[in-house]
Amino acid sequence: MSEENTIIRPLEYDLLFDFLRVVEAAAIDAARTMGRGDRKYSDHVAVEKMREVMDRSPMDGTIVIGEGERDEAPMLYIGERLGLGARPGNEGKYPQVDIAVDPLEGTNLCASGAPNAIAVLAAAEKGGLLHAPDVYMNKIVVGPSVKGAVDIDAPVRDNLEAIASRLKRKVEDLTIVVLDRPRHKKLVHEIGETGARIRLITDGDLSAGVSAAVAGSGVHALMGIGGGPEGVITAAAMKCLNGEIQSRFVLKEQLEQPEDRAKIADGLVERMEKMGISDPSRVYHTNDLAPGKKIIFAACGVTDGTILRGARFFGTGKRTQSLIMTTETMHVRFVDTVHVEGGPDSFVRFDRL
Repeated sequence: MSEENTIIRPLEYDLLFDFLRVVEAAAIDAARTMGRGDRKYSDHVAVEKMREVMDRSPMDGTIVIGEGERDEAPMLYIGERLGLGARPGNEGKYPQVDIAVDPLEGTNLCASGAPNAIAVLAAAEKGGLLHAPDVYMNKIVVGPSVKGAVDIDAPVRDNLEAIASRLKRKVEDLTIVVLDRPRHKKLVHEIGETGARIRLITDGDLSAGVSAAVAGSGVHALMGIGGGPEGVITAAAMKCLNGEIQSRFVLKEQLEQPEDRAKIADGLVERMEKMGISDPSRVYHTNDLAPGKKIIFAACGVTDGTILRGARFFGTGKRTQSLIMTTETMHVRFVDTVHVEGGPDSFVRFDRL
């Protein structure tokens, strides 16, 4: 077939369900560790399984957001190549993709059996995801109905009134999710003064951000400072859901706590410049964080959450609920999968979602 007659297939046709299997596998193994109180072990299990399954996928993938730099993480490190296309002799045979992963978002949630732990990844064509370092990021995330109405630099009251106006309800009817951290004392006070309801979460602002863009979740916005890498993955989800994230990298707040300050690597500013972040103080919008045209987002519940049920186990198999979506077709799929383990007595039960 001549080059001009080559049919360019959407990336989702090649990889969507492979990525579904990746997050399902990571979620199942992580869910087995639920409630054991060892977040590092839970994370290790999820990382190991995600890498194992991802490396069998028909792609030439590069980790751009992962478990750390090459000298900090044994697997899923930044720059690691995975998939069939990364193997010798397979050059050019599979689609090249950049991948951002969080094998277990909410390690503490899984370790304690708390809700909203997920296994999640985002992928795009080369250059389709910002290579964000592991530093703090201030964020505001809203759904499609509120897109264009908020401003991260505006007063909290102004933003909440804008959200309420777009959603045709009172400010007092809103539920705003905020990470429960000392740095958010002022933010929580300002939200409370408006009369809006606040849902404080111990971990998992990525999951909360996605929920803010899903009608009926009971979450109307995410506000506050969380991780930069999670902000990029959230932006990928917003591209698929037609939601919006506005963000800004922040270092001052991270320098105030010793345990947070330790995460700032030497030469960070120089490294950020190499990643294309020449001005960390500017506002990064959805398309700045996830500029790709061919974005895939996949998440699977580890513990029961706001929009996804956690992995469940029974005598003849396992059951998972996942969210997979793409920008190429704008299809959003909630996938309920029964993983039957065989045997003469195997059966599948129908559950109403």
